[in-house]
Amino acid sequence: MGHGQTESGAAASQQQGGMSTAGAHAAVLDPENRPITAGGFVDSGPIIFQDVAQKSGLTVWRHTMGTPEKTYILETVGSGVALLDYDNDGWLDIYLVNGSTYDAIRGKTASPHAALFHNNRDGTFTNVADKAGVTNDRWGFGAAVGDYDNDGWPDLFVSNFGKNRLYRNNHDGTFTDVAERAGVTLGNWSTGATFGDYDGDGRLDLFVPGYVQYDIEHPPAPDSPAVRFTYCQFRGMNVMCGPRGLQGEPDHLFHNNGDGTFTDVSAKLGVDDKPGYYGLTAVFADINNDGKPDLLVANDSKPNYLYLNKGDGTFEDASYASGYAFNENGRETASMGIALGDYKNNGLLDAYNTVFSDDYNPLYENEGEGSFAEVSYRLGIAEVTIPFLGWGTGFLDYDNDGWKDLFVANGHVYPAVDKTNWGTTFAQRCLLFHNLNGQKLQIVPAVKNTGLAELLVSRGAAFGDLFNDGRIDVVVNELDRLPALFRNVASTNGAHWVALRLIGGAKSPRDAVGATVYVRAGALRLREDVLSGGSYASSNDQRVHFGLGRCSTVDQVEIHWPSGKVEKLALPRVDRFYTVEEGKGIRAYP
Repeated sequence: MGHGQTESGAAASQQQGGMSTAGAHAAVLDPENRPITAGGFVDSGPIIFQDVAQKSGLTVWRHTMGTPEKTYILETVGSGVALLDYDNDGWLDIYLVNGSTYDAIRGKTASPHAALFHNNRDGTFTNVADKAGVTNDRWGFGAAVGDYDNDGWPDLFVSNFGKNRLYRNNHDGTFTDVAERAGVTLGNWSTGATFGDYDGDGRLDLFVPGYVQYDIEHPPAPDSPAVRFTYCQFRGMNVMCGPRGLQGEPDHLFHNNGDGTFTDVSAKLGVDDKPGYYGLTAVFADINNDGKPDLLVANDSKPNYLYLNKGDGTFEDASYASGYAFNENGRETASMGIALGDYKNNGLLDAYNTVFSDDYNPLYENEGEGSFAEVSYRLGIAEVTIPFLGWGTGFLDYDNDGWKDLFVANGHVYPAVDKTNWGTTFAQRCLLFHNLNGQKLQIVPAVKNTGLAELLVSRGAAFGDLFNDGRIDVVVNELDRLPALFRNVASTNGAHWVALRLIGGAKSPRDAVGATVYVRAGALRLREDVLSGGSYASSNDQRVHFGLGRCSTVDQVEIHWPSGKVEKLALPRVDRFYTVEEGKGIRAYP
């Protein structure tokens, strides 16, 4: 997440530490002379989201991380959010990771708590984190959802600075932290983890990226032994140091032993990040359509990783060969978040990364066979993102027209940018791109007094149907602020939808993480995947949602289960949820 200079100053910026950007860009201002990151609003237009966080009861909780000044990198990265139905009542609940403070870490004050908001099914939520035993009380960053013990109840992995938590679901509204026994605590700085069954044994394994090796007693101040540079600057302004110039933290792949314990196999499999890159978010997903989950890692200011699953329990590092390591200009980016989705409806997963300001967010179009072409400029969505600093991101069909749109949550890391004339701000509005039949992505205007016009210091964002109304909503975890809940109120013009909750059979993970579902409806051929992790250090609704446009029937559903089994189904109706169990067909939804 760091700093950079002009193109000519790129070498200098590397000397100073910090971060990979494309160099200083001219300020973009709106007609009222505001930076575009905090302006450019319109009086009227389509209203997509309304922030109902206060009305829903989420604003009783607040995120806290370090000091307001953000002197050190540990305080700036913020935390993720996970959507999970922890009590199996058919309604999504919300887990918001919290940070901590130096006094709390040293035992001088109480720790900030994470929140678990139970869905009351009436548009409101109640924080039950204390009762559920998931307050974490550590310096938290990420959350990943996965049923690692295959008992039919979602478990929760929380990554921290310090020891990680693995919260096992007790089936009674409570969780038990089993990370010590499971062997997944680690202990320095872990970030956006992901569950996936990489070796096809029917059990979810766990990948945990590492960011920076950080010593809280000897923080990385300029000219200190922790920093390789005598000064840390961004555009000539003194700022916190990192990540460049700091030592990277390794990545870890934990194999699920099936007895409640995990074995670290990362070095053996070559996914341990030997160069020491700065990993922020990872996600298991089948990139080359061979039925095996591959692994993507978004690295900050270093090349990204793509590990292709060879199907024999090992990986091939395809980062460079695939085109995912760099952007179109052959330059490493400061990658924060990953969105995965088939935006062209051609049956292939595309990847979108969010990056630092003074650079554009790259969209990696999947060309098949495990290779990508980076197409942001070609699609006309590159330049608009340059002043913004992106974090949580996701593909979602917000209007159910059958084409996946793209959401980006933004927020800067240097509070001092508000005192500059650079054309960027600390709090920033989110961006939404509407998909025009896979040919173009068009920015959706931010209408005043709606969610898209709100200024947030966004970090994690998670996507899911929180109100069971067939629309995808967004929850954003802000740095040092109250959360946002963007309820989807978009006009769908009568568009239809269908959503599936999958239950894996004996040879698949029980929560079906890793399954790929294809839906044919009229001219539409849609793909959705059951994933854990992604966005920025967050975890989305694991029910797969399909917008069907005008189609009032589904011609066919084809499910590729993690076990390798392929099943074809007919759905009796649209505009509803179905539960599908591997080998047993449709079951009722709660």
